[in-house]
Amino acid sequence: MAEKKLYIIRHGKSSWEIEFVEDIDRSLMERGIRDSYVMGKRLLEKGLIPELIFSSPAIRALHTAVIMARVMKIPEEKLCIKNELYMPYRGDIIKIIESAPDGVQSLALFGHNPCFTSLANGFLREPIDNLPTGGVAVITFNTGSWKEISPDNVVAETVDYPKKK
Repeated sequence: MAEKKLYIIRHGKSSWEIEFVEDIDRSLMERGIRDSYVMGKRLLEKGLIPELIFSSPAIRALHTAVIMARVMKIPEEKLCIKNELYMPYRGDIIKIIESAPDGVQSLALFGHNPCFTSLANGFLREPIDNLPTGGVAVITFNTGSWKEISPDNVVAETVDYPKKK
């Protein structure tokens, strides 16, 4: 059975301490950094390691992606910045997913709400109110092509976040 595994990862908690910083340039606060390490370790311990990462260019998303990739020992050349992941619509994200090579079995997206909660809810059997900062939804599809992922071929799903015990 061919499978595709999609990781929908919301950036860690961001800082609002510096005034006059453009939204795209907001950094992670200490808790966001710590939670990125925690979630990277959790995924690693479960053997959930994506082959390819697409990240929003926003500093908070990219920093989260870099930390988690380092923890999971994913080579830096497997991390791609996708400008389209910054403030996208759900349809834009689907196009980005569909652009992934079919030889890649697992893809992680790092980005933002509200679109990441909406994206996850498009596949989850039980919708969530909110994908919290640092949250990860992992959805497995019974298909060999990223162009064919749909709610109809979801075979497994899990949602985790830093405060979840």
